[in-house]
Amino acid sequence: MQQLPSALVWLRRDLRLHDNAALYAALKSSRRVWCAFVFDREILDALPARRDRRVEFIRESAVELNDALAAHGSRLIVCHGRAREEVPRLAAQLGVAAVFVNHDYEPAAVARDATVGRALAVLGIDLRSRKDHVIFEKDEVLTAERKPYAVFSAYRDAWLKRLVPFFYQAYPVEKYLAALAPMSACALPPLADLGFERTNLDRIGIAAGARGAERLLADFLGRIDSYRERRDFPAVRGPSYLSFHVRFGTISIRRLVALAAERSSEGARTWLNELIWRDFFFMILHFHPRVTEHAFRPEYDALAYRNDPEHFAAWCEGRTGYPLVDAGMRQLDAAGYMHNRLRMVTASFLVKDLHVDWRWGERHFAQQLNDYDLAANNGGWQWAASTGCDAQPYFRMFNPVTQSEKFDPTGAYIRRYVPELARVLNEHIHAPWRMSEGQRRQSGIVLGEHYPEPIVDHAQARQITLELYGRVKTRA
Repeated sequence: MQQLPSALVWLRRDLRLHDNAALYAALKSSRRVWCAFVFDREILDALPARRDRRVEFIRESAVELNDALAAHGSRLIVCHGRAREEVPRLAAQLGVAAVFVNHDYEPAAVARDATVGRALAVLGIDLRSRKDHVIFEKDEVLTAERKPYAVFSAYRDAWLKRLVPFFYQAYPVEKYLAALAPMSACALPPLADLGFERTNLDRIGIAAGARGAERLLADFLGRIDSYRERRDFPAVRGPSYLSFHVRFGTISIRRLVALAAERSSEGARTWLNELIWRDFFFMILHFHPRVTEHAFRPEYDALAYRNDPEHFAAWCEGRTGYPLVDAGMRQLDAAGYMHNRLRMVTASFLVKDLHVDWRWGERHFAQQLNDYDLAANNGGWQWAASTGCDAQPYFRMFNPVTQSEKFDPTGAYIRRYVPELARVLNEHIHAPWRMSEGQRRQSGIVLGEHYPEPIVDHAQARQITLELYGRVKTRA
């Protein structure tokens, strides 16, 4: 293949040099390669707050990437504007023959990339896209009838059957770094120039960039074999905590799958299963983009949610009177993170105890989660709401008290995020309203003053949910 004289790599959610499909393709096929990142105003200006951990994480990761490029005599070109305008402008200014990117699957990003592709075509410049964020994408894993799967277990089996080392081997970017265009070092714009303020990213112990991802991975590999036993307990260091890095591509998904697939422990197999869920939800989003606004199972668009705004506010602020739910929501507010077990419990509580539309909760998580990913967030919420593909049956509901007793038996997680319950004994912390008056005095708790009474009765809410979903099922 004839080499291109020059190319531009437009980095987005792939902020790393190592094992980067688009960067590898550009370096291997071009004599000179520039790397660029756009702080896209279409995304940033729509954010509801000027203190956003994701923006700070991206900026710090870009700084590290810039330093890595500087070590090879180049640098990261940073733009702040509308990506659909900045990328064609920069490509024309540099006089490149092609722009390389990694696929993005979200509907807005697909539309943006199509616009950029058309603008580049007018300039006689190719837009070349590569698969990088997933192992298998789009139509690469289909049923025997060449249709997309709607049941995860069947998809997982087909995914695993197809998996061979070829699909997770790393792209040897390092062999071709000599093709990086020489550029003088240049500092990246500070957060203030982007219109944002610093957050508590440092205080909550989040290190951005590839180095931050490597530290977390090293820690997780020391305990991956016990992942299956530990992953459901929020007070225990069980998860990998890599989701922030996976979301913004400071570590390669191929690296993670390789590490999981080549270990024989139950913990590694369970973790690999979680990575497959990620591919599954990307596939669902590709074939069914309507799920961003509608139920995957169309009949459930008819659900008549009560949507009480006061109940929704209480849920958002962690004052429902159910300690495990409140702890999860307060952790989300304080750190932009929530343990996966708590994501299921809090989502179920909003939809099936408070009878609030799952889309309200999905949007709240989208604003708050550091690792927010449209495909996974939508898939998780529709699973909890029983409206999605392979979803939990509507008649199965998380009981917030029994979940608390099972997965936070000593109340350690609750006490961390609901400190007003610190003096409550273990046997009462999961349902403090059941304490006698003497036990409440001993714990220093006046319900309704220091901590709320339960906002709803779970048993009664469960009956309402059965009737709500039952009516829809009957009509369907």
